[in-house]
Amino acid sequence: MNADTWTLVEDITSRVQRAVRAGDYPAILGLQGDWNLFLSDYPYLTSWATALAFEIRAAATAKALHTHRWALAVPQVCYDDGEIIQARPLYTAPLQPGETETISWMSYDATDGVDYGHVEFARRPDGQPVFDDLEYFTSPVQSLPRHPGGALHRLLVADIDLSEITLSLPTRR
Repeated sequence: MNADTWTLVEDITSRVQRAVRAGDYPAILGLQGDWNLFLSDYPYLTSWATALAFEIRAAATAKALHTHRWALAVPQVCYDDGEIIQARPLYTAPLQPGETETISWMSYDATDGVDYGHVEFARRPDGQPVFDDLEYFTSPVQSLPRHPGGALHRLLVADIDLSEITLSLPTRR
């Protein structure tokens, strides 16, 4: 991972941390291309369909911006059984034994490829989150199709025409 991608990952995960502190749980995506754009989606974790819809719109936007680097961060509850890390939305149930609140992230850089990591966090008795340091996975990772950012990455590298998709671009002045 290069320094510019790391800086983007730090920015995106910090934005999610601020949202979690405020009691919100959005997915946040940073795109760097012809110009930089940040997108957020609050219903992202509601269902696979809402996450996929956001990633399809994001892919169309990324193509329109000629994006060469992006990072997506999503707050989740994770459970690592030793073979696979499973995830669910934060708000669906109280933490169960072995589960950890986490901000999962995925990044892509046209030169360096895909990287993954997370920021684990715990809560004080008053409910305020306390975040660990940003972690970058150095061992090989094979994401499942539903991993946050997986559909976005597949759509962008497949070179599919997404011009008919409604873009998430603001009016540029």
